[in-house]
Amino acid sequence: TMPIVNVKVIEDVFTPEQKTQIITKLTDAMVEIEGENMRGVTWVYIEDIKQGEFGIGGQPLTAADVHKLQKGEAAA
Repeated sequence: TMPIVNVKVIEDVFTPEQKTQIITKLTDAMVEIEGENMRGVTWVYIEDIKQGEFGIGGQPLTAADVHKLQKGEAAA
């Protein structure tokens, strides 16, 4: 069997370079757990969720909200 890792993020939060890092690091984590032979069959999917279609605590989040949180500021 192959491991499949599905990551959902709000669109416009992560750059393509950051998404590459996510894929690489999650693959490395799975290989650490399951062994090097699993590297070639570990699938990592990143799905962009439209802004406002993802929420926490009953409040929809936008990319701007996430960027504020990244800076240590309160989201709107």
